[in-house]
Amino acid sequence: MVDGRSNLTSNLTASIAIAGAPVSFGAFEVTVGVDPNVPDAQVVLDAVARAGYAGIDLGPPGYLGHGRELSDRLHQRGLQLAGGYVAMPFSEPDRMPSALNELSRLLDIFDGVNGETFAPPRATLADAGSDARRQTPGRAHDDPSLMLDAAGWARFADGVDRAAELCRRRGYEPTFHHHGASYVETPQEIGEMLDRTDVGLCLDTGHLVLGGGDPHQALIEWADRINHLHLKDVRRAVIERVIAAEGVMVDFWRERAFCPLGEGDLDIDAILRAIRDRGFTGWLVVEQDMLPRPDEPVDHAAREQQRNREYLRARGL
Repeated sequence: MVDGRSNLTSNLTASIAIAGAPVSFGAFEVTVGVDPNVPDAQVVLDAVARAGYAGIDLGPPGYLGHGRELSDRLHQRGLQLAGGYVAMPFSEPDRMPSALNELSRLLDIFDGVNGETFAPPRATLADAGSDARRQTPGRAHDDPSLMLDAAGWARFADGVDRAAELCRRRGYEPTFHHHGASYVETPQEIGEMLDRTDVGLCLDTGHLVLGGGDPHQALIEWADRINHLHLKDVRRAVIERVIAAEGVMVDFWRERAFCPLGEGDLDIDAILRAIRDRGFTGWLVVEQDMLPRPDEPVDHAAREQQRNREYLRARGL
């Protein structure tokens, strides 16, 4: 086990803290409990601490540990919990009660680890989409028929309001994660969500490109609403190829559309300048979504996340 307790003091700036994420090791909702190649949670925690990240996203609840076990594992490595993700059927009122119960359980986890921290973990809300949207990631930008109609948006906004009220009542400010294969994927849909709700925005640079957007422009246009960041670099050719082949989300992950910082097609330095220029404060979570491969050494992802952390450190973060 890595003793990373110094992370809390040495890797927090006055305004921004850098977190890693289990998804960068292939551990997320699609793989945990399904794919035998998902690494052990303590291997991931050790790698994130060793690389010098100040925090980590939760991943699927239970993956990093349960209750006191989770709190102890984080504390022993000097890691804080940056946030936790939950997808909810916001435009389907009949399904919202069970989804709100799931959100409540996520907040219970936050309560168990929330103490003296840089910032409380973010309840990271996302839309659960539909069968149609799950089959058409990256295509709504050119096909508005895939989007919600006015009645759907009204139901959606009501669902988000209910989730945000629960978060705030429990002492956590929510953030909304636009996501491929959901009803909030394109810049138009993100703008509609922001107009109809008062939640903050989790800007994900990779998913924004998948949805047809420009991360740098988003940081300018939505600066006053962004309260959480997922920083990815992308290979545009891979994204375009998967969309052209009418692929689904798993194909972007399998084909490694998301890559180490500085190795893709985004101007990461310009994005970082825009983040600073617009006074962003909070968690910046480095994500490199991927599927684990049986032919890769177990430390391959750890080395890439070490490089990602060094990339940001060289730029003053």
